[in-house]
Amino acid sequence: MNKIELKISGMSCVNCANSIAKSALKIPGIKSANIDFNTHCGVFEYDKEDNIQALKDKIIKLGFSIQSSQSDLEIAQKKELKSYQNKFIISIIISVILMWIEMSQYDLAWLMAILAAIGVFYCGFGFYWHAIKSLKERNYDMNVLIFLGTFCAFCYSIFATIFNSYIPLNLNYLYFSGATMIISFVLLGRYLESKAKAMASSHLKALIDLSPAKAFIITSDGSAKEIVASKLKIGDIVLVKTGSIIPCDGVIKNGGAEIDTSAINGESLPVYRSIAQEVYSGTLVCNGHILIKVTKSPNSTLLAQILELIQTAASKKLAISKLADKISNIFVPSIVAIAVVTFCIWAIMGMPFQGALSAICVLIISCPCALGLATPIAIVCAISLALKHSILIKNPAALEQFSNLKFAVFDKTGTITTGDISVIETNLNKESLSLVASISSLNSHPISKAIAQYAKELVDTKFQAKFEYISGLGIKGDNILIGNERLLSLNSIFIDENNKAIIEQKIEVGYGIVLVAIGGEFSGYITISDTIKPEAKEIIDTLKSQNITPVILSGDNQKISNEVAKKLGIEMVYSEVLPQQKYEIIERLKKSGKVAFIADGINDAAALKSADISIAMNSGSDLAKNSADIILMQNNLNGVIKSINLAKKSSDTIKQNLIWAFGYNAICIPIAAGVLEPSFGIHLTPMWAAFAMSLSSISVVLNSLRLKLSKI
Repeated sequence: MNKIELKISGMSCVNCANSIAKSALKIPGIKSANIDFNTHCGVFEYDKEDNIQALKDKIIKLGFSIQSSQSDLEIAQKKELKSYQNKFIISIIISVILMWIEMSQYDLAWLMAILAAIGVFYCGFGFYWHAIKSLKERNYDMNVLIFLGTFCAFCYSIFATIFNSYIPLNLNYLYFSGATMIISFVLLGRYLESKAKAMASSHLKALIDLSPAKAFIITSDGSAKEIVASKLKIGDIVLVKTGSIIPCDGVIKNGGAEIDTSAINGESLPVYRSIAQEVYSGTLVCNGHILIKVTKSPNSTLLAQILELIQTAASKKLAISKLADKISNIFVPSIVAIAVVTFCIWAIMGMPFQGALSAICVLIISCPCALGLATPIAIVCAISLALKHSILIKNPAALEQFSNLKFAVFDKTGTITTGDISVIETNLNKESLSLVASISSLNSHPISKAIAQYAKELVDTKFQAKFEYISGLGIKGDNILIGNERLLSLNSIFIDENNKAIIEQKIEVGYGIVLVAIGGEFSGYITISDTIKPEAKEIIDTLKSQNITPVILSGDNQKISNEVAKKLGIEMVYSEVLPQQKYEIIERLKKSGKVAFIADGINDAAALKSADISIAMNSGSDLAKNSADIILMQNNLNGVIKSINLAKKSSDTIKQNLIWAFGYNAICIPIAAGVLEPSFGIHLTPMWAAFAMSLSSISVVLNSLRLKLSKI
């Protein structure tokens, strides 16, 4: 299945995004369509390249535009914002003039009609254009209601101007000012929504701005040449000086510098990086200069991946939002039906003109925008707030899963513990240690790194050996085994009683043991140690206070795992488990309640996919991070509690938004239809209906923006 992302401008409300998605899915070959109104990005899955042109033609036919880059999209959005502002100013001026004429009692009906035509058809042209396009495609969005409401109000006023003697005196009013005021309120609402939406996505824009436009590469003759950063290729050598943003992911080939990585991983203090160490695009060189060898293409950098993840996350649907979407899809036809019924009832009662005005008010006051905005704006604010706390939410649907969470399952090494493993001692001779170190230097596992670092000063490790990594067991070479007791047992390696007693004694006090067999015989052991993260105990206690059961799920030795669990107060421990067993245990726990799995290793990927909520450490493997819903950029377990708190706050905000949106329509539509008119003489004019409609959308947006100020 192929995938394409299109940047779409011209969407004035969330229902525009829904209409694009609905129309796209009607095109043969388009399998899925996720349109994010907040970022104006659409992600489509399709079968053949031919489907893409048909898709683009359909989007343009609906009255929207497709931009080639993020900068073009931002330019288009700024133009739209400026257009809303200018047209609002013109419309409100016309409305004020019309209201003054109405109050002055001058007989200037035709001048009012001309001014109203400018206000309605020029200032409201965008709404009319999208409404007509939507009606042709049988998509019924907010623009259709605005079109019907204002057009009917304008036509009613024209009729009242020409045939005023046929209209009852108490209903003989001109609504030219009301029609233009409707356009004014809607334009103001759209302008404020767009500004608020930009605020909600501010962190995303800040990340986009981190990508430098230019880079200096070192040419074959040793000189520096400025090129466009997007043109960098793997293998290029890039020069970065003090005060410059690094334009690529790569490895330092020469020099050293203090680098501010706060924008990427939230680290508050600059860190020193020198030869052979990795650096990332979007980070700032505070002091020093470095030559970097590019290791990733511009669209594969860590920053690019984060941006893609955020944009993809924002377009994903939460279960609670799917209900709102279903209602929104049938909302407009239902409102039109209610308006028709309203007119008919009043007409049957002998008051057709009252019926016409009430029907117009029903069309205007109804607000599918508030329903549509309830979830996506809150999601974007939640993602932005999470990023401020160095939490990357890949799949916002996971936030819903935190409710009624039963188990928080932790991998041990690198998750609960620091992963900064060090070798304490070994009884291997130099020749054996050299062989072990030569293999360990080729493996990225934390234990292998620790062994290679320990042996670096003691033995020669230049010899390169072939090996096979066996997940959950260790390493198997041509004539060597390095791993746990099970690995040796499976290969029929016998450990004498004396060594076995020493090994058990070291395990008893909490040390880890790496066993080594060479030439089919046990050769010795390496004692290693890892430390529990300082925040781990507090996190476990907090989870318990929230009735969430902490669990350790580790491939490590049983005694070591139990020792860590004892120090943290964790009662459920699964140790010496293989990757498949981790998956099976997660599946088993899920039968008793929702499960969150927090891990970092390659062997955790299947279990992460299986869990209701999967959380990976940023220091972990790419496979683990690809499998996770949430990534903790600072590798700090506090992110688990913050994610739980964020989930609760975002869920509360979405529910508040939906209650307001549903409640608003449930109360206002009957009032607009005139149910209070017979008993209390209360009826709405189209102008006040428009004001109430705009207020509903703005209220939902402002309530969502409160999330950005929340503490988690």
